[in-house]
Amino acid sequence: MSDTNDNGNGNERPGGRTLGLRGGGQSRVRQNFSHGRSKTVVVETKRKRIIGAPGAKPASPAAKKEAPAKAPAAAPAPKPAAATADAAGAAPASPAAPKAAPASAPAAAAPEPAEARRPAIKTVGAPKVLRTLTAEEAEARERALVEARQRDIEDKKRAEIEAVERAEREAREAAERVEKEAEEARRAAKRAAEAEAKQAAEQLKASKAAAAAETETEAGRSKSRRPAGGADKPATAPKPRNDSDRRRGKLTISNALNDDGERARSLAAFRRRQERQKKQAMGGSVTKEKVAREVTIPEVITIQELANRMSERAVDVIKFLMKQGEMHTINDIIDTDTAQLIAEDFGHTVKRVSESDVEEGLMGDDDPADSLKPRAPIVTVMGHVDHGKTSLLDALRNASVVSGEAGGITQHIGAYQVDTDNGLVTFIDTPGHAAFTAMRARGAKATDIVVLVVAADDGVMPQTIEAISHAREAGVPLIVAINKMDKEDADPNRVRTDLLNHEVIVESMSGEVLEVEISALKGTNLDKLLEAILLQAELLNLQANPDRAADGIVVEAQLDKGRGPVATVLVHRGTLHVGDIVVAGSAWGKVRALINDKGDSISEAGPSVPVEVLGMNSAPEAGDQIVVVEHEGRAREITEYRARKMRDNRGAPSARSSLEQMMSQLKESGKQEFPILIKADVQGSAEAIVQALDKLGTEEVAARVVHYAVGGISESDVQLAQASNAVVVGFNVRANKQARDSAEANGIEIRYYNIIYDLVDDVKAAMSGLLSPDLRETFLGNAEILEVFNITKVGKVAGCRVVEGNVQRGAKVRLVRDNVVVHEGTLSTLKRFKDEVKEVQVGQECGMAFENYQDMRPGDVIECFTVESVQRSL
Repeated sequence: MSDTNDNGNGNERPGGRTLGLRGGGQSRVRQNFSHGRSKTVVVETKRKRIIGAPGAKPASPAAKKEAPAKAPAAAPAPKPAAATADAAGAAPASPAAPKAAPASAPAAAAPEPAEARRPAIKTVGAPKVLRTLTAEEAEARERALVEARQRDIEDKKRAEIEAVERAEREAREAAERVEKEAEEARRAAKRAAEAEAKQAAEQLKASKAAAAAETETEAGRSKSRRPAGGADKPATAPKPRNDSDRRRGKLTISNALNDDGERARSLAAFRRRQERQKKQAMGGSVTKEKVAREVTIPEVITIQELANRMSERAVDVIKFLMKQGEMHTINDIIDTDTAQLIAEDFGHTVKRVSESDVEEGLMGDDDPADSLKPRAPIVTVMGHVDHGKTSLLDALRNASVVSGEAGGITQHIGAYQVDTDNGLVTFIDTPGHAAFTAMRARGAKATDIVVLVVAADDGVMPQTIEAISHAREAGVPLIVAINKMDKEDADPNRVRTDLLNHEVIVESMSGEVLEVEISALKGTNLDKLLEAILLQAELLNLQANPDRAADGIVVEAQLDKGRGPVATVLVHRGTLHVGDIVVAGSAWGKVRALINDKGDSISEAGPSVPVEVLGMNSAPEAGDQIVVVEHEGRAREITEYRARKMRDNRGAPSARSSLEQMMSQLKESGKQEFPILIKADVQGSAEAIVQALDKLGTEEVAARVVHYAVGGISESDVQLAQASNAVVVGFNVRANKQARDSAEANGIEIRYYNIIYDLVDDVKAAMSGLLSPDLRETFLGNAEILEVFNITKVGKVAGCRVVEGNVQRGAKVRLVRDNVVVHEGTLSTLKRFKDEVKEVQVGQECGMAFENYQDMRPGDVIECFTVESVQRSL
């Protein structure tokens, strides 16, 4: 092989061909290389050596030329001349066809005709007939053809895959080669830069040395030329350059290629350093300009947070506190006043905020006068128990609420609406029992007019007086309804006279308070009562804005098993819709349904409309304000703040304690407690029971309410009662099966009540058993000692005369000497002459001896008495 320049004209340079064996063929092949280089080489093809039989003559050249044509005739299965057209068409692709022997290039360029390639048929003697292919042979041939085609397809796919892999491998090798060349270039550049830097340093050093030598030479020459007696002028030494003062952020090839990881100073840092040096050189101090900020300070804040809000260092704040004599750390909590003092001392303005700010704007602003519209009056019916309040409402509503009350007395607060000829009137029914003071107070606060029901046959009673006080405190007008006028012993003048004692003057006695004589049972004068109520409402000019977010008061709350927490709400302003987000105390929820007093579902409730609200997450406290808020986030924020405040108020101890408080605490520590757990049907009843039990307590025994809530008695309530040794009381509720089984297993007593009288009486009796009994002393008589006798084996025996009452054996005695009690004990011996007697009457003489006491003297007086135990009650 050799390089050649092929010009394409067929002329070859001498000596271009290589030497080889005779008879071999030569050809030229062009090779392509990278970067556009190419090369033409000469290749030699050798003929296949044919070895003949032993002793055979070598074939002539003509025979050698015919050898490739005769090769197919030597195949074991030659193609017959009489083959079918299909078999003839498929024969070239058959694997059974032998491969042609390689021929030279000139021979390959001139193919022989088909007749020359077809094998000659030898005939020996008679001509032979070619046989046709059998079915098995045809099938085998077809199968061989199919397999050959499949092998061709697989070879093509394999070749394509190998080509793709070869291309990827070549691309990868090329990328690696390029990267390697780039790396070598970088290293070469680095070495060149280092050599250049080293050479520059050596040149600089040499130039410095030459400059120094030249300076010394010039100095010597000037010294030799200076006249004698002249002053020596000191030569200024060159100022050495500090490498640290140079700009270190300059980018060079050496710095760029240096991988030591050291960061250089930025250009901005270098400029700031130059500015500081310039100011220091001018004599000025570097001071920051003070920025006054508005600092928001909550109720409690840490020193770190305060420093961050002032943009000051926490160390400076701690230094300020240390100057004030207080030692603090960075995480200490300080109060609002201290934080304000610190912020103002640092020159900032202060804005104080509190957690209660979340409730700001909750109730909304006052409504303008042009948006107000008339509303129905809210009337609260109050009075003593069993004076006919609920019967009056039943007569007005044509209902029978009183028949469903346990014991015939009202123990719940209810709200109803009555449709009259002149409009709607909302009534609130309150219990009259002494325990329901809180309910009556809530009714008086939520009302516009108070109807005081007084029985004509009973007169003014304690709860009547309390209702008058509630109405007077709430500042609402009063209407007196004298009920039970159908009875024979009814005396309305007695009621009017009794009301005068409490500064209630009715119209018939020249006063301003309206009065109506009615009979709820017979329905007498009910229209006059409604007329008086509407007249009073017209004078009050009651108005409200219905086109705003609603707010009102929770009259009652309960936990219904099927409906969940249910709150009875009386709307004051606005309109309450289904789907509103409401907040009531520490409870909130989305209104799922509104139920009116008749049990019908409504979509909205306007001012003065009582409804039951479903959808609260818990039962709110009775008397809580209910307000509609914008979204759930604000509702959660308000309720979480209120719940946290309630927990803090419950668990916070008093900050200071006086001596009287300490003595009372010591006294209460020895007090007997009666633990009790209360579950009621509504919130108001639970509160009433708790207040009634608190009033039963004395200095020696008191009822301790472990827990009270609304709803049925659950297993957790029983477990709590077991932990605190309490009695479980259910008021109009029952325990479920799990709670009953747990109570029976743990020995916890569960009591059920539906009348508050019975509950209070039973608890009172149980608490009375905890009281220590009273010891009552009964005087029997006195005996004077006349003489003291010392009897062997008995001891001293006093001879006495009974001067007052009588003396009994086994009674308690006191020995009094000069009006001073010397001994108190028990009489062991009482004898009359020689006989033991039980009793000695006045004027008789007897012998007496004490148990374990011998110091008796003539003239002493023996006082005899008995002590009996009397059980107390609350």
